[in-house]
Amino acid sequence: MARGGAEQAQGLAGQARGGTGRDGGGGDPGWDRAVAAFVDYLAAELNRSPRTVRAYRADLASLRAHAIRLGRPELAALDLAVLRDWLASQRAAGAAPATLARRSSVARVFCAFAARRGHLAPDVAARLAGVRAPRRIPRVLTAAQARVLLAGPPADQAPGPEGGTAAGQPDDGQPGDDPAGQSRRGAGRGPLATAMRLRDDAVLELLYATGARVSELCGLDLDDIDHERRLLRVTGKGDRQRAVPYGVPAGRALASWLRAGRPELVTAASGRALLLGARGGRLDPRAVRRILADRLAATGSPDGVTPHGLRHSAATHLLDGGADLRAVQELLGHASLATTQIYTHVTPERLRSAFERAHPRA
Repeated sequence: MARGGAEQAQGLAGQARGGTGRDGGGGDPGWDRAVAAFVDYLAAELNRSPRTVRAYRADLASLRAHAIRLGRPELAALDLAVLRDWLASQRAAGAAPATLARRSSVARVFCAFAARRGHLAPDVAARLAGVRAPRRIPRVLTAAQARVLLAGPPADQAPGPEGGTAAGQPDDGQPGDDPAGQSRRGAGRGPLATAMRLRDDAVLELLYATGARVSELCGLDLDDIDHERRLLRVTGKGDRQRAVPYGVPAGRALASWLRAGRPELVTAASGRALLLGARGGRLDPRAVRRILADRLAATGSPDGVTPHGLRHSAATHLLDGGADLRAVQELLGHASLATTQIYTHVTPERLRSAFERAHPRA
C-alpha cells in the first residue's frame, strides 16, 4: 500500500516549527510552539493523514492572521470573541458550511489541546458552538446502470493512448512532459492502449466490488492481494487495515491486468504498486476520477457519478440485496455505524419490502 503517510505528516510537523510567515506571520513564539506541538500530535498520536494535517495547519494560519488583524497577535490573547469573529468573517466571505464546520472543529480541538499542554490558560473554545455541515449524499447508480458501466463501451470505441485519462494529462501524478513519457503515451492503439483498458477495467471493477475509497485503491500494493481467498488488504483512515472481499468479475479483471496490462506499463519506478499510470508510477486518485468520467460518457451512463458515488452505489446495492448493516460498515471501513447509516441509500423498494415483511398490518 501507499506507505509513508506518517513520515509525510511528520515532515509537515517539522515545517510547522518556526512557522513565522507560514502560519500567520505574527512572530509570537507561543503560537509557533503550540502549532508545532499540535501538528506533532495530529501526525504522531492521532495518525491523521498528511492532507488532514495540511488542512488543519492552514485553518490555524487563518485564525492566527485574523487575531493579528484584531490587534491580538499573542496566543495568550486568543479568546472566545476572537474565535467567533473569525468564523463570522469566514461566513461573510462566503465559506461553505462544510468549511465552517471543519474550522470550528479545528478551533475547538486546537484550543483544548493547547489548554491541556499549557499553551493556553483556559480552554477558550469550550463554549464555541459547532457549525453543522449539511450531509450531501453523492449520486449513485442503479444496479442495472452499474452493470452497463462495468461492461464497458462497445468494441468499436477503443480507448486512446491515454486509456481512461484526458489527453495530455499524465495519470500517475508525475509532473512534467519528459520525452520518454510522451513516447510511451503516444504508442497508439496497440499494447499500451490494451494495457490502459485492462487497467481501467480493473480499477472500476475493484472500486465497485470492494466499496474502497479511491485513495485506498490507489494505495494498494501487489502484496495486498490474496488471490486464493479473493481478499484485498486495504489501509484506510488512521492507517486502520481491513480485509475486503471481491467477486469473480473483479477477480477476472484483476488477473487480466496483472497478466497482460501491468507488464506493459511497469518501470523501475513502479515498485510494488498494484495500479500504474501511463509513466509507470503509482496511479493517482485524480486519474481514477477521469477514468470513471470517461467510462460514464462512453457507456451513456448518468454523468456526475464520482468514485465516492460508486462506493456508495456498492453499499446501497449490498443493503438492497439483504446485507447486514454492520457487514457493510466493516466493508466500507467506517468507525461508526451511524456513518454507514447516513452514507448509504435505502431505496423505496427496500423500505416497502421491509415494511411488508415485518409490519403486522402490512
